[in-house]
Amino acid sequence: MFLRSADSSLPLPYVEGENSRESSKPTRLEEEVVRLFDEFRNPLLRYLLTFGLTTHDGEEVVQEVFLALFLHLRRGKSRSNLRGWIFRVGHNMALKQRMRQYRNLAHFAEMDTANQYLDTGPDPEEQMTSAQRQLRLQNVVQSLPELDRCCLYLRAEGLRYREIAETLGMSLGGISLSLGRSLAKLRSADRG
Repeated sequence: MFLRSADSSLPLPYVEGENSRESSKPTRLEEEVVRLFDEFRNPLLRYLLTFGLTTHDGEEVVQEVFLALFLHLRRGKSRSNLRGWIFRVGHNMALKQRMRQYRNLAHFAEMDTANQYLDTGPDPEEQMTSAQRQLRLQNVVQSLPELDRCCLYLRAEGLRYREIAETLGMSLGGISLSLGRSLAKLRSADRG
């Protein structure tokens, strides 16, 4: 038997014997994981798509991350900085997935699919201007070194410098330098 989140995307295992009653009422742990899933699913998926994963593969990695989170918490492991934990595990799983499929990060697969998660302007003229600007900035981002891109994407998802440093295994100073370089290049391209 599987329990699902509010949007029915996250199956949570129901282990016979763990719950002595026959009801399928979710446990507090299951409810917590479903809440975290609902909160972080879309930001995590957007981040995973930057690795060149297809939407389907990204969704699979998201499912694996939250299953791993459920098992992590069920074993009584640390609950500190769960957002950072989710993104770090997702990052590592995305790298493994990309390696298995011999993807090159320079090719952002299914950019149209990734763009559906972005909010566009309301009228066609604003959409055209925004699209031209976005393409210019995407070209700058694509030309950044992989580590700088990862720093930028994680910061865009709201992670703090310390969380980014833990996720990528870098120093806080390295994160600061990387983001400074990336933002300077983006500002320069945005003026032009």
